[in-house]
Amino acid sequence: MSGAFKGFKGVAIVLMVLTVAACSGKGSKQVTEGTSAAQIMALAQAEVDRGRYKNAAEYYSEVERLHPYSAEARAALLGAAKAYREKQMYPESRAAANRYLDFYPTTADAPFAMYLVALSYYDQIIDVERDQHNTFRALQVFRKLIETYPGTEYARLAEEKFGIALNQLAGKEMDIGRYYLKRGDYVAAIERFRVVKDDYGDTQQTPEAIYRMVEAYLSLGLTGEASAAANELANRFPDSQWRSDADRLLSRS
Repeated sequence: MSGAFKGFKGVAIVLMVLTVAACSGKGSKQVTEGTSAAQIMALAQAEVDRGRYKNAAEYYSEVERLHPYSAEARAALLGAAKAYREKQMYPESRAAANRYLDFYPTTADAPFAMYLVALSYYDQIIDVERDQHNTFRALQVFRKLIETYPGTEYARLAEEKFGIALNQLAGKEMDIGRYYLKRGDYVAAIERFRVVKDDYGDTQQTPEAIYRMVEAYLSLGLTGEASAAANELANRFPDSQWRSDADRLLSRS
């Protein structure tokens, strides 16, 4: 195929897309049943390039509706999921990505689709003083991604974000534990700190959790338990400032 013919073919496609756009007016509702999948995909990409992500997602949805089971429909599901995420329309993004997984769970792009599902929760993680439902759901999907598609690029990315989300959830437990500690409800505080220590692995919160256990045990007069917690802190996090603080606390008891 000559370079001139390739160039002409490219111009023809652009003109075809522009014609559809001119005839259809604004939005995907004007796309007709005769509009090809390639034309609609091109219109969707044009909206993405302009930063009109909601419009782009609507075009992608039209591809799925008018040309189901086509190669373009498969790509359009991922396009819609990405576009909705850019627009921070997280339930819509999640729905599109989940549809992809329902229809194409064994394709090369399936890990990416599941990653988008996880991100639809992860992107909404907020401060530890708020409800952590999104954090918990993000952890669930990240874990599923790591187990279902091991060795993939998106499993690796999931592992990184899993640690961040887990630290967020541990931070929520720490926040509640500090609240109990401040109120003098030492037994309840110890239980919260133990959850962080035993159930969340080595997060950023773990050294403080063990230190707060030392503090709570000493407040209850349980020096043996406080010493055991301090020893655990020294063994697991020997270079932590919380270890030094625990040693000073014990030396004053």
